[in-house]
Amino acid sequence: MSFSEFLSSRKCAAIELVEILGRSYDYVSILGADTKCLSVRADKNSCSISEGSDADSGFVIKLSRGGIFFEYSMDDLSGDMAELAKLIDSSFPAEAFEGMATLDRAALEDAPLEKDFCRESDIDEYSDEALLSFCKEQKDSLLSRCPKLLNAIAAVSYIDTHKLFISKNRRLTQHYTWCNGVLLGIYKDMGKVVQPREIAYGSTMKEVFDLLPTRIDPLIKKGDILVRAKPITPGVYDVITDPSITGLIAHEAFGHGVEMDQFVKDRALAQSYVGKAVASPICSMRDGAASALSAASFFFDDDGVLAHDTQIIKDGILITGISDLSSATILGTEPTGNGRRESIRRKAYARMTNTFFEAGKDKLEDMIASIDHGYMLFETNNGMEDPKNWAIQCVAEYGIEIINGKLTENYVSPVVMSGYVPDLLGSISMVSDDFRVIGSGACGKGYKEWVRVSDGGSALKVKVKLG
Repeated sequence: MSFSEFLSSRKCAAIELVEILGRSYDYVSILGADTKCLSVRADKNSCSISEGSDADSGFVIKLSRGGIFFEYSMDDLSGDMAELAKLIDSSFPAEAFEGMATLDRAALEDAPLEKDFCRESDIDEYSDEALLSFCKEQKDSLLSRCPKLLNAIAAVSYIDTHKLFISKNRRLTQHYTWCNGVLLGIYKDMGKVVQPREIAYGSTMKEVFDLLPTRIDPLIKKGDILVRAKPITPGVYDVITDPSITGLIAHEAFGHGVEMDQFVKDRALAQSYVGKAVASPICSMRDGAASALSAASFFFDDDGVLAHDTQIIKDGILITGISDLSSATILGTEPTGNGRRESIRRKAYARMTNTFFEAGKDKLEDMIASIDHGYMLFETNNGMEDPKNWAIQCVAEYGIEIINGKLTENYVSPVVMSGYVPDLLGSISMVSDDFRVIGSGACGKGYKEWVRVSDGGSALKVKVKLG
């Protein structure tokens, strides 16, 4: 599949506009986006084909003068670039910025690079009709397999991303896709209604077509688990987290907490702990679009910084945070390739990509056997954190009670894990040698600014409060 014709046709105009604006600003870059999405869904009563929420098209110009950043977005680059440059410049009159603090820093690094990045894509091989037919087949198969299902939903979607980045010294393009599939059941038994779900994902649609049908039996089993699950007795327990819950801890504990735009605002306690112990010495954690292949993997970020693999925690020591170009410039650090924006119409922030704990050396069976009484927790539901005070709350869909080193048939749901981040991470006593990154989700900055992220890691043994 070829790169976007729309962006290709505007490349020369972007180069010209950067050159003109460069006469008045210390730094100028242009990001162009042409992202197409499709979402296909079928349930017992209806079906639909619609454009996904991640669709995006247009351009954003990033400017810097005296350490102050400006951004200007538009739907298209057209007409006379000299006139457009005047219009953009007039939007930032000097008197509007009088009294603002400026930075005494060297010019932003803009190392020369010209490269076109591309990841294999097969979405052109699947028509809308083929995708809808597949969803109907999975929905019908799920309903036929379990009479306890009141309804079943099968959906597939893709995001087809094309981006162009132009600065004085850089000419970059990237094209990649990500495909998701989901099964959701409305399961009723024992007078209780629950909604078990299963997902499949990959960089190609073929992976989703191959994997999603294999998730039908696990979904039915999960429905049976959830209707039988009971509330947990609140208390402090030894806990094993599956990779989904491990990823949620990584995401909430030292994901948002080390986004360095929060350092700029003095909104993150982690800033004062760089170089210090914040976790068990057997604990290491990473983030980066180059760290794994998932929905959050790209070749360069929205600031034109190449994808990184950043070591956040090493052997329990906090090494660094993750940054966009603006926060890195203000803090005097190197950007880590985490500059991301919800759309061309939104500001770039320091945002997570693939955030995960590294694999350890322990066997999962040994970890379970080491617990006299506790729980193993499964499947992320939701979570929240306070980077200023390091409070964390993670919700698991369900847990299985462990008694005398063995998993039982006693299920609890939902399960809320809460505590103080250093206490939680400091309690990690075992880390499994397996590893998984779960790559189909999305994350907001507070309550907005949604971008695709992934997280995961190995199973962890921790001591934590459950309720």
